Amino acid sequence: MSDETEKKPLSRNEGIKSASRGLRGGIADGLTDVITGQLDEDDTQLTKFHGIYQQDDRDIRAERGRKKMEKAFSFMARVRVPGGQMTPAQWLALDDIADERANGTLRVTTRQAIQFHGIIKSNLRPAINSINKSLLDTLAACGDVNRNVMCAVNPYESSVHAAALKLSQDISDHLSPRTTAYHEIWIDGENVVDTSRDAKEEDEPIYGKTYLPRKFKITVAVPPQNDVDVYAHDLSFVAVLKDGAIIGWDVLVGGGMGMTHGETDTFPRAADVLGFCTPEQAVEVAEKVVIVQRDFGDRSVRKHARLKYTIENGGIGWFREQVEAHLGYKLGPVHVPDFKSRGDRYGWIQGDNGLWHVTLFLESGRVKDWPEKKLQTGMREIARMLDGGVIILTPNQNVTIANISAEQKPAVEALLAEHNMAITADSGLRRNSMACVALPTCGLALAESERYMPDLLTALEEKLALAGLTEDEITIRMTGCPNGCARPYLAEIAFVGRGPGTYNLYLGGSLEGERLNKLYRQDVGEEAILAELGPLLHQYATERNTGESFGDFVIRAGHIAATTAGNNFHANLQLA
Repeated sequence: MSDETEKKPLSRNEGIKSASRGLRGGIADGLTDVITGQLDEDDTQLTKFHGIYQQDDRDIRAERGRKKMEKAFSFMARVRVPGGQMTPAQWLALDDIADERANGTLRVTTRQAIQFHGIIKSNLRPAINSINKSLLDTLAACGDVNRNVMCAVNPYESSVHAAALKLSQDISDHLSPRTTAYHEIWIDGENVVDTSRDAKEEDEPIYGKTYLPRKFKITVAVPPQNDVDVYAHDLSFVAVLKDGAIIGWDVLVGGGMGMTHGETDTFPRAADVLGFCTPEQAVEVAEKVVIVQRDFGDRSVRKHARLKYTIENGGIGWFREQVEAHLGYKLGPVHVPDFKSRGDRYGWIQGDNGLWHVTLFLESGRVKDWPEKKLQTGMREIARMLDGGVIILTPNQNVTIANISAEQKPAVEALLAEHNMAITADSGLRRNSMACVALPTCGLALAESERYMPDLLTALEEKLALAGLTEDEITIRMTGCPNGCARPYLAEIAFVGRGPGTYNLYLGGSLEGERLNKLYRQDVGEEAILAELGPLLHQYATERNTGESFGDFVIRAGHIAATTAGNNFHANLQLA
C-alpha cells in the first residue's frame, strides 16, 4: 500500500506542510499586515495546526461583495481540553477572553473542547496568549494531527473516571506536536530555534515532517455509558472493568463520520475492534496506531486520507498486523462492550466520593445570556464561588459542574435558579440533541444547524406530545453539511444539510450508538420533515415492543433496512 501511495502525486496540503518550517510558514508576518483581515491561503492551512480556522460572516458576505468590500474575516479558535475537564479559574479566563477578544460567547463542542468565534486578526495573538496563560492551549486542536482526546464523563464513579481521565490526558500529552512554532508565534513573539530553510528540522518523532495525512480523533469510554461515541472515531479505548477497577482496554479503530454529497466513495464508517491492551500498554498502542496511519494513509486524495479508508482498503486483519509489528507483541482478545446509553445524566448526582455533581443542558453547546436565561452570567458566578470544584465539558455539548461540597451545594442551587439555568430539557428528544455551528461562520455549511435546530425541536415536540412520547429518550442530530461534526450518522434521527432549508433525513441508528443509520428521505424541508416524522412517531408509540428504542423500531417495522455489521457502509447512503 505504501508503494502505491508514494507513486501518486501528493495533495497540495502535503507540500504546504513540508515547506512550513515546522508549521511556521508566514503566519507571524501575516498577523502584522493591517491592510487585510485575512491571512495568506497557505498559512490558513497551517493555522489549523495551531487550533485556528479563518472564517467570515456569511450573513453579510453578499452585501459586502456588492459594495466591493473584503469579506468580514474573523477567526475561530478552538481550545484543547483533554478529557473536557478544567478548573473554575480556567473557565473564568476563557469567559473573559470571549468578552474581550471574541464575539462574547463560548461554545462547547461535540468533542469536549471550547470554541471562540468572531476573533478579528488583531485580537488573535492576544487571545491565544491569554489562553496559554490559563494553562490551556489551542495547539493541535485542529489540523492533520491527533486532536482533543475525549473522555467519558462519569464523576459518579470517581476512581474509574480518574483512571480514564488520566489516560486521555496522557495520550494527549504524548501525541502533542513537538514544534516550538506555537510558542514562537503566539506566546513569546520571537524565534527560539533557527528557522532558516537550511536549519536542521525540529524533531517530530511520531509525526515526522509532514504530520498525518488528515485529522485524527481519539476517545476513552467507560461502559455502560457511550457518551463519547466510540464507534465514530479513529481510535477509542473502552474500559474493561472487574471488581470496580479497570483491568485493561478494548481498542477500536477506523470510525469516522465525514462524507461528501454525491461521492459514493466517501462514507461514514463505524469503528472495528482491534484488540485488547493492558493499562500500561495503552499509550504505546495509541502511538503505534497513529504511526501506521502516518505511514499508510492516503496523502494524495485528502477526502480519502482518514484512517477509516486506510482500514477499509487494507482490512482490519492487515491493520492489526502492522500495529502489532510496531508494538512487538500481540494484542489480546477483546471483550464485548456493554453500552446502555450515551446521553448525559442531567441534574444532581452524589458521587462515590461524597461530593455532588450537576449537569446542565446547553442548547447546541452555546454559552451566552438570553432574555429568559442568563447562562453565561450564571456560569461565571458559579465558577467564582466554587472552591475545589471542576467543570467538565460533556461529549453531548453540555456542562457538568463537579466536586461540589455539601456546604456549597445550596449556593450553587440558588445561582441556578436565579439565572434560570436548566438542569434538563423539555423533552427526551431535546435532551439527546446535538447540532454543529454551521451558518453564519462555517465555510463548509450548506444549511443552518445550530440556529435552526431549537425551532425544529419545538415543532417536533408537538408531535411527541400527541404521541405521548415527550419523555422518551430519542437521539437526534443535525449538521449543516455532510462532514458530520455532530456525529449525525450514528443518531436515531439525523438531518444533514443539502442546501438552504433542505436536509437529508437519516433514520435507524441505535440508542447506544453502535449502529449507523440509513438515508430515509432526500432534500426535505421542515414541512416534509414533520409530515414524515409525525406518523412514524405515532406508529412507534402504538406499536413498539417493551423497551424498544425508536431506532430499533423503524428497522423492525420495515421503514429502514438494518445496517450490516462490518467494514463497508456504502449501502447506508442509499435511499431505503
